[in-house]
Amino acid sequence: MNKLLVFFAAGCLGALANSLTLWLCGQLGITTSLGVSITPHLTPAWLYPRVVWGGIWGIFFFLPFLQKNILLKGSILSLLPTAVQLLIVFPVKADKGIGGIELGLLTPAFVFFFNWIWGVVTALTIKSA
Repeated sequence: MNKLLVFFAAGCLGALANSLTLWLCGQLGITTSLGVSITPHLTPAWLYPRVVWGGIWGIFFFLPFLQKNILLKGSILSLLPTAVQLLIVFPVKADKGIGGIELGLLTPAFVFFFNWIWGVVTALTIKSA
């Protein structure tokens, strides 16, 4: 039970890092300058569900593979929320096309990058716990 709590909390911290990076890239105009229309506002309504879902995704770190290379494990596990975002959330929930392509051609690359941040921060948090 303690490990699951650590995985959840680490996933929440990873999601916070992911969200703050995404927000900062929007504020600095990085996403817009590269033709991607993702500029979220840092509000509790935007942040809270992202942090909770990050914790839920963090539970997947219980899977018994790559125990010795936690950073690689975090990178691989970051592909799970990436796939959901690109193949379910954007096309079905947000009606932005497969991969969110209607938000800009580089949207999938940004999603990969931001979720990779989640995976690495989650992995490092677990490693240090």
